[in-house]
Amino acid sequence: MRSNVIEVRHLSKAFGTNVVLKDINFGVARGSVTTVIGASGSGKSTMLRCINLLEKATGGEILYDGENILEKGVNPAEYRSKVGMVFQSFNLFDNMTVLENCMIGMTKVLRIGKDEARKNAMYYLEKVGMAPYINAKPRQLSGGQKQRVAIARALAMEPDVLLFDEPTSALDPQMVGEVLQIMRMLAREGLTMIVVTHEMAFAREVSNHVIFMANGVIVEEGSPEDIFGNPKDSRTKEFLARVIER
Repeated sequence: MRSNVIEVRHLSKAFGTNVVLKDINFGVARGSVTTVIGASGSGKSTMLRCINLLEKATGGEILYDGENILEKGVNPAEYRSKVGMVFQSFNLFDNMTVLENCMIGMTKVLRIGKDEARKNAMYYLEKVGMAPYINAKPRQLSGGQKQRVAIARALAMEPDVLLFDEPTSALDPQMVGEVLQIMRMLAREGLTMIVVTHEMAFAREVSNHVIFMANGVIVEEGSPEDIFGNPKDSRTKEFLARVIER
């Protein structure tokens, strides 16, 4: 049985009086793919941002390799080098080339020398099919290309876990496939991933574990066969009927 690399226990998050997450509990096995589905506004992205320390949780625990990362003394930059994130809006530095975007985390956070950082960056850019564009600036790239660079940048940190926050929702439909293809490859290679996504076919195909959220709570979770093939809760059934019919 695979051990859990991430454990979320009784996680809550409120913005003032607006409670966005209520008593969230789940574990992520090392080498597994966990997908998080649900309607917009259900708390999926906020949960991911709490796991990445981009939002401060109101209560609960987030354990990474058994250590509660919400306790004082945790260095967020160091933690994020192990638990990386790929954003919906790419978050590339516009004034840097593709290669520089992929090197900066390694040189600034991991303190890797420039030659080694360049070599590592080239390896991961090659892996995602973006090596021919190393001297381009983000504005010269399509959305799909930007997202592949963002994935290469995250992989170059050699993280234990990679979080994906709706990585295809800002892309034109024809660009979605190329990004999902990279993610399928990473899943096959055994990278631990937590993916917030609206791509139901992808979630069904690559997940080991699926979480359905609504109104800030986990309504139902289980294998893709359970959630997509035999959902128990009426809210899960209703959501899937709506999104799969479209």
